[in-house]
Amino acid sequence: MTPGRPVPPPLAKPIPLDTTETGPGRAMFAAAYGATSPDSGLVPLTVARRAPKEDDVEIAIEFCGLCHSDVHATRGEWRVPPYPLVPGHEIVGRVTRVGAAVQEFAPGDRVGVGCLVDSCRECDSCLEGLEQYCERGNIGTYGVADPRNGDAITQGGYSTSVVVDRRFVLRVPDALDPAAAAPLLCAGITTYSPLRYFDVEEGDSVGVVGLGGLGHMAVKIAKAMGADVTVFTTSESKFDAARELGADHVVLSKDADAMEAANRSIDVIIDTVAAPHDLNPYFRTLRLDGALFQLGLPADDMPPVSPGLLIRRRLAYAGSLIGGIEETQEMLDFCAEHGVASDIEIVGADQLNDAYDRMVAGDVKYRFVLDTSTLQEPSERADA
Repeated sequence: MTPGRPVPPPLAKPIPLDTTETGPGRAMFAAAYGATSPDSGLVPLTVARRAPKEDDVEIAIEFCGLCHSDVHATRGEWRVPPYPLVPGHEIVGRVTRVGAAVQEFAPGDRVGVGCLVDSCRECDSCLEGLEQYCERGNIGTYGVADPRNGDAITQGGYSTSVVVDRRFVLRVPDALDPAAAAPLLCAGITTYSPLRYFDVEEGDSVGVVGLGGLGHMAVKIAKAMGADVTVFTTSESKFDAARELGADHVVLSKDADAMEAANRSIDVIIDTVAAPHDLNPYFRTLRLDGALFQLGLPADDMPPVSPGLLIRRRLAYAGSLIGGIEETQEMLDFCAEHGVASDIEIVGADQLNDAYDRMVAGDVKYRFVLDTSTLQEPSERADA
């Protein structure tokens, strides 16, 4: 486990489709790992990346974080996706080429790509910088038909390169370790956005339910905002880990007396648990006008919420989805300024399937990140 990597691996290089062509219209083959069916596991693949158009940025990927949603997607647990499918939406790398209209990025810049690669750009949500809530449907980094590019299925960051419209490319500050920065593009922004929306500041009290990939980022970011942080956990074994991350208080949520002692002590709760659980005990810990933000997405129904708890303290129960591009850049800059990054374990391509099994078992502290220099060479024709 390491909060970064002091010496990055050699830069992964996209491979030309036509090595005799060197102009801006040259497309690429990229080595990748992905799934070919729900039960195939992750296997070596080759994907075709489009030649950069005038607004595009081509990126040689250095690192890509592994998100639990990647497991659900590749195994068809949410829906049957279009296979073959290359996951990965926590991408960090270097710019290799840019289109003629791109002014804000240049070859050699370190950049990132998160969960989105496009949106309609015209609806009210998009115009407000809330592309994640695009009213016509945002374009995810993998597994989605891309209407601006011939409805090609987007393929993600478990690969050596990617081409993305400049509007959805983020600048990764030099102060951030590139490997530890990768999970910020999902786990970081997912927890930063509701804290920012609630205007958390010094003196506020933040509760965090669950101490996994999302929860550990919620603790770090809330502390950086100046909040007093309480971690709620069902496991006494996580007490020390919570304090090491900066938590001021740790409450064993299955201890009724401990939960009663926390009554009316919290302003906002970030709930990161993705399994069904009773929220009513957590609502009792909120002060007047407090809020609970649900980030975890259980596959099964949750126990019912008592309306009386909400009414008696004017509480809000809300959800939150990642963040828009402008807010994600704000989050990266905030994390660079405050020295916040994800705690990670770097894995090679041959460890991906084991990493998936370990994620399901909860055996990671706290995020896996793929070192793309370990990917194989691409074949001479694309699988996707």
